[in-house]
Amino acid sequence: MSGSILGKNFTIATWGESHGKALGVVIDGCPAGIPLSSQLIQTELDRRKPGSHAIYTQRQEEDKVEILSGVFNGMTTGTPISLIIYNKDRRSHDYDNIKDVYRPGHADFTYDEKYGFRDYRGGGRSSGRETVSRVAAGAIAKNILAEFGIEVLAYTYSIGDINIDRENFDTSIIYENSVRMPDKIAAANAEDLIKSIKAKGDSIGGIIECTVDGLPTGIGEPVFDKLEAVISQAVMSIGAARSIEFGMGTALSHMKGSQANDQYIIDNNGKIEKLTNHSGGIAGGISDGSPLSFKVAFKPTPSISLPQKTVTNDMKNTVLEIRGRHDPSIVPRAVPVVEAMTAIALVDLLFQRILSNIEFLKKALL
Repeated sequence: MSGSILGKNFTIATWGESHGKALGVVIDGCPAGIPLSSQLIQTELDRRKPGSHAIYTQRQEEDKVEILSGVFNGMTTGTPISLIIYNKDRRSHDYDNIKDVYRPGHADFTYDEKYGFRDYRGGGRSSGRETVSRVAAGAIAKNILAEFGIEVLAYTYSIGDINIDRENFDTSIIYENSVRMPDKIAAANAEDLIKSIKAKGDSIGGIIECTVDGLPTGIGEPVFDKLEAVISQAVMSIGAARSIEFGMGTALSHMKGSQANDQYIIDNNGKIEKLTNHSGGIAGGISDGSPLSFKVAFKPTPSISLPQKTVTNDMKNTVLEIRGRHDPSIVPRAVPVVEAMTAIALVDLLFQRILSNIEFLKKALL
């Protein structure tokens, strides 16, 4: 299976399956001299873990990370960093009844068609469990970005038809509620919605918004590696992600150019400033110094206990009711995953930025 490696200058290669012995990631291209500990990575992994709340899966993994290489005396050495997270709470027998059945909304059918073989225990590589490796790598990427004063922040924008209200916006409460919303009122309503959906054996999707502050101008390449293109590849590789839009996104298609364009002025400090940020901080595929912003839509968790029509791998019609431990909404737990993939993409392009001007190279080498 190819396609498990991402990046050019800062690369990650994830490995492992949902019900295998362990999952992990190898990070290459991380500079030497960056402080790194297992606790820093663990903090990010703990944000991804399900809580004890009713809206989460009852699979309770410790997700304890172990650094195997690339770190000495609390500092990165410049060599590949290898991380491993062992699976502790596997119940593979939960999937015995679906080993010959294609689950609607899952990759079962396409895996069989492509490889002639699939790991039916929780979906194998296509499981959301794989994202634990991404979050571990993202912790390192976020640590690198912090060296430059760049901060990535994601949160739940909506669950179903319940959106956050900008008037109630408070980032300090994102991880104080189960749905990861920066709006206390919307969070309570979304939590009730998820519980009611779960009680019916169903699931629900939503939208995650991500912002990046402190990103300098000049990040992103103007043709195939545009800033939005690289971020899109990283974020849309998350299994349940279904669409992405930057700035005002599709709303721009309903505007006139005079309304959509971000006009420039010289501010009181003699610097160029935009009057609006409809573009989400990107112009011509390159960061313009404004806050970067985008939204990602996630589909409902495909594993539901309601009866669904499907077929077996020996071509027979059947009806499936999925049992086991699943999140009724994947959105809250995907918040740190979106942050991780965004950070990984930004670090890769940040390193590429150094190669765009000979003066940058002279400063680095002379």
